[in-house]
Amino acid sequence: MQTVTLNNGVEMPILGFGVYQIAADDTERAVSDALAAGYRLLDTAAAYGNEEAVGHAIKNSGIPRKDLFVTTKLWVQDAPAQDNTRRALETSLTKLGLDHVDLYLMHQPFGDVYGQWRAMEAAHREGLTRAIGVANFYPDRLLDLIFNNEITPQVNQIETHPFFQRTTDHDLMREHGVQHQAWGGFAEGKNDLFTHPVLSEIGTAHGKSVAQVVLRWLIQRDIVTIPKSVNPDRMAQNLDVFDFALDDEQMGRIAALDTGSTLFFDHHDPEMVAWLSKRRLDS
Repeated sequence: MQTVTLNNGVEMPILGFGVYQIAADDTERAVSDALAAGYRLLDTAAAYGNEEAVGHAIKNSGIPRKDLFVTTKLWVQDAPAQDNTRRALETSLTKLGLDHVDLYLMHQPFGDVYGQWRAMEAAHREGLTRAIGVANFYPDRLLDLIFNNEITPQVNQIETHPFFQRTTDHDLMREHGVQHQAWGGFAEGKNDLFTHPVLSEIGTAHGKSVAQVVLRWLIQRDIVTIPKSVNPDRMAQNLDVFDFALDDEQMGRIAALDTGSTLFFDHHDPEMVAWLSKRRLDS
């Protein structure tokens, strides 16, 4: 497994397993299958409602804790944000059955971001998380956080796929030492991704699937990716992307697919901001 080194020296696998939209009842089996296939980076979140199932799979796997890289995420917290952020992390650790996570991300750029970040910085200093970062932060919000706080986020997890490639975001993150991580790498199949003629032709040239081409494209851009599947065969296929490389012409053809726009939701849309900011999780 190829790794990336975060700005605090922590090594992170470049390819992992995500559990977004996997029902809690199915998550333990899916994570167990993923671990058996060879995944060591697991990505969950308080908002996904399946941290306990992830924890059960970890416990039953018999894999040493030091060999795993576990990410979870903080949802928008009520005031006082610093106190509630600490409680949210402790709740996640309890559900996961762990004494620390490897990466704790602020899931949305809303609420008392500074209060939440200060609590995350404190948790990092105490060893409750080996790294801290953010998700869904656009360049303006990311720079504001960097310039006005002690710790620069180690990671920013954002929507990234062939139709929304985030090149400007990527360059800015690289400039400031923030690791780019993709969510939605397959665009959930939108725009007929899995049958797209450009991606299909490139896959045929390498004897690989479209999914493998997309993962390879992300990896060659030094972007950490967390594909999701509940099918063990596809899990194994998604890991089988380190024995080929896309050439410059193929990378260029994929670059031409970028529309520059989200396929899911806009964090600048007032209605979306209101919905995300007001949503609270059951404890």
